[in-house]
Amino acid sequence: MKIAMIGTGYVGLVTGACLAKIGHRVTCVDQDSSKVRALRRGNIPIYEPGLETVVEQAVAKKKLTFTTDLAKAVKANDIVFIAVGTPQASDGRSDLRDVEAAAKQIAKAANKSKIVVVKSTVPAGTCKRVGRILGKHGGEHTFDVVSNPEFLREGDAVNDFLDPDRIVIGTATERAANAMRKLYAPFEPQDVPLVLTSLETSELIKYSANAFLATKVAFINEMANLCDATGADIEALSRGIGLDNRIGRAFLKPGPGYGGSCFPKDTLALTVQAQEADCPVRIVESVVDSNSFHIRRLGRRITDFCAASWGETSNVPLVGKRIAILGLAFKANTDDVRSAASTVIAPLLSKQGAEIVGYDPAADKAITELIPTLERAKSIEEAIKGADAAIVLTEWAEIGAIDWPTMHDLMRQPVVVDLRNLYNTVKMAQNGFYYLSLGRPHIAPV
Repeated sequence: MKIAMIGTGYVGLVTGACLAKIGHRVTCVDQDSSKVRALRRGNIPIYEPGLETVVEQAVAKKKLTFTTDLAKAVKANDIVFIAVGTPQASDGRSDLRDVEAAAKQIAKAANKSKIVVVKSTVPAGTCKRVGRILGKHGGEHTFDVVSNPEFLREGDAVNDFLDPDRIVIGTATERAANAMRKLYAPFEPQDVPLVLTSLETSELIKYSANAFLATKVAFINEMANLCDATGADIEALSRGIGLDNRIGRAFLKPGPGYGGSCFPKDTLALTVQAQEADCPVRIVESVVDSNSFHIRRLGRRITDFCAASWGETSNVPLVGKRIAILGLAFKANTDDVRSAASTVIAPLLSKQGAEIVGYDPAADKAITELIPTLERAKSIEEAIKGADAAIVLTEWAEIGAIDWPTMHDLMRQPVVVDLRNLYNTVKMAQNGFYYLSLGRPHIAPV
């Protein structure tokens, strides 16, 4: 099938490239001419494992092209995807201006009837609004609108697309439903469940899924805090509840709170829409509050633990101390720093007088715009050398594989705060470290 993909951000580029990989002809459109030129040269603007290879192979087979000419792409293709950003507005709502602008441009450019698929994450009711815009500006042409939310995890997006748990399609017309069945026909041999529903239900499925997963993250972090207070072990607790099939083991590992482009934005947008509909989602509201509180609380715990480990009794224990932050992205295998814990914790420590040096294998350039005072290190060793403490924020494989006995001699003071629970507490003590993790005993050198 011939497809136009409006937007080459994270969702648009991954979706377009993977649709090309399964046999469709895809034209990706972006108004940024420099970005399009870079993509034509094979330069991928985001860090996503496997994506560069998929793009390179699809381009070589002439299944994937890039252009700035939206009108031409719309005219030449029968199915047009909208995959533009829906950032969080100042009032918590999703900013839909780019979605609406894309719909207007599609309508004006159309030379015949089109199927318009909204891939962007949007509140319930948005697709009907898109339909009204298309009808207003599309002349005599008819448009079938489809909601087709993405379920791509950053860091594993290519695998998520090519081996999906389910495919969700919302539409009001049989013509569009048949077209989408044909589009995703290559997945039939995998027996992938196809959820065919209404526009509003499809839109809300995406928000509900993210809100539920965010709830699990906030819940296990609160249990980790309770383990700290009672002497219980979060690792055993997580396993003990996760083996219950009704609960499941996914998203039950404590950490520095959820971040990224989806959970923070989507949970807040859901609460706003629910309040406007006079049916507030109190659980999700509590999750938003819990996650925010958890990250701020960690900032205070880091300060207190470091001061105690250093034997520092001053009211300003961080002044003059060098602290290494290991991992700046919100999770491993991505360069995304949106709502990452590093963007909260680093400034908190810096305001208390600490000198902050950060290392991340992919996100170092992106973070400087958010934390201009951050010193960037090119390696773990460079970040740790001369540090009074090291704080682990992201579960990159190379961070999990750090040889701490070697690092001990590089540090000015052997203090490690591990907010991903990557290391064995007994070994850290044996290696001579003061070690703080989540929901496990605090460790002193033996």
